[in-house]
Amino acid sequence: MLGNTFGRMFRITTVGESYGIGEGSGLSVIVDGVPPGLKLSDDLIQEELDKRRPGVGKLNSPRKETDKCHIFAGMGQDGVTTGAPVGIIIYNVDTQKIHVDQYRQYKDLCRPGHATYGFYKKYGEAQDWCGAGRASGRETVGRVAGGAIAKQILALEGIELIAFTVQCMDIIAKEMTFEEALENYRKNEINCPDMETAEKMEKRVLEIKDEGETAGGVIELRIKGVPAGLGEPVFDKLSALLGHALLSIGAVKGIEFGAGFKVANMKGSENNDEFADKNGRIGFKTNNSGGLLGGISTGDEIVMRLAIKPTPTVSVRQDSVNMQTMQIEELNPITRRDPTLLGRIYAVAEAMAAITIVDALMMARGYDNVCRTENRWREI
Repeated sequence: MLGNTFGRMFRITTVGESYGIGEGSGLSVIVDGVPPGLKLSDDLIQEELDKRRPGVGKLNSPRKETDKCHIFAGMGQDGVTTGAPVGIIIYNVDTQKIHVDQYRQYKDLCRPGHATYGFYKKYGEAQDWCGAGRASGRETVGRVAGGAIAKQILALEGIELIAFTVQCMDIIAKEMTFEEALENYRKNEINCPDMETAEKMEKRVLEIKDEGETAGGVIELRIKGVPAGLGEPVFDKLSALLGHALLSIGAVKGIEFGAGFKVANMKGSENNDEFADKNGRIGFKTNNSGGLLGGISTGDEIVMRLAIKPTPTVSVRQDSVNMQTMQIEELNPITRRDPTLLGRIYAVAEAMAAITIVDALMMARGYDNVCRTENRWREI
């Protein structure tokens, strides 16, 4: 299997499956490019992992994983990074035989909406049928651990980012500024800062859950404090890098920046962000571009929205195919699942965005230092 590493100068490599084999199975991430002297601890990483941990509340999977992490490499005796790759491990603790046997009952059936069919095409019978293997959302635990380190680097740069729910099915939250969203960040299970709308969303998800179904929605991601000039103008646009990072999350089915798909109904003058004097510095009257022009950061807030599909495992009978007999069979799986992914996936979006911005920062500053380019416009 290829493609388990993301990034160029700041890189993560993840390993591990949803279940693995027996005692001691788990997931791990190796983070390369971590600067020396950074204060890290298991507790600091744990704060981020707890955002996506299952088994908490009524809106996510009942799987009781503690997601306890341990930094096993890259740290010196004084509790700071040495400049070596940082290794973090998270063990699986709720992989009971009863759940493995449930998956075994229909291991030859392709579950609608899952990666099983593509995995059969690519890996044959050796594909991991237990809990979807590396196609499971559990794979993202390593990303969040790596993203926790990236967030610490961004904090030193004065860069903040948050992701939160703005839509669940047809229920849409009011528009909010970064500060308004931050005020009510993570104050409810579905992580919608519009508290009144959040109640309606949660009620709707539980209604859908009672039907044996699952719910989709939209996550908004905002990044504040990104300096202008990150990203390259052609293939490595910052928007393209963020798109790569966020679309690599299995449940993300669409992405838009700034005004997004609304631009299809705009005139050029309506879409263009006119310039303005912002306390003696160049700024913009609007942010339809989402903080990116020509694929390069403008210094304005980066704004993205992600379309999140409903969890594909449902308690509704659907037609499948038995890959041994090549016959259509009816499938009604009995396995654990999230009634919606919205209350946990935002942590993964934050992690991948943080990793991307740190990598872009390192690339940009490395280029500038080698070129020694004089740029009198850099600080305006």
